Amino acid sequence: MTRSKLISLSISASIAVLAAGVAISSQDKYALQVPNGLSFSEFRGCEDWPVIAISDNEGKLAVTVGNPAMIDAYKEGVPGNGKPFPDGAKMAKVHWIPKKQETYPGQPTVPGIQHDVDFMVKDSKRFADSGGWGWGRVRL
Repeated sequence: MTRSKLISLSISASIAVLAAGVAISSQDKYALQVPNGLSFSEFRGCEDWPVIAISDNEGKLAVTVGNPAMIDAYKEGVPGNGKPFPDGAKMAKVHWIPKKQETYPGQPTVPGIQHDVDFMVKDSKRFADSGGWGWGRVRL
């Protein structure tokens, strides 16, 4: 992927993250429950979290965002520095079906219909059986 396409995708994905709340606002997303005892309400405000990564996952565009605890851990060098992620660190990964934006110059690939949201939280006590991580997926 060329640098200009990556920049275009990054900008489009960042804008799309902000729209994620609008995309699923037709249902009460904070009332959604997933296996492992997580609820989407634990991720309230994730639309405003900083972007960690942008990726192409099995034909879907994705952006991963992190809460302040996660971002601070990355800034400190976790996991490369050998330290664990702290309890309270959270990530959300929003997936979209890609589409061509035919009205933009170069017809870049941009997020289309939102597909699902994955989310993870580090809580060593609550999720001791899974290495301290709880996760879930909400299909939209």
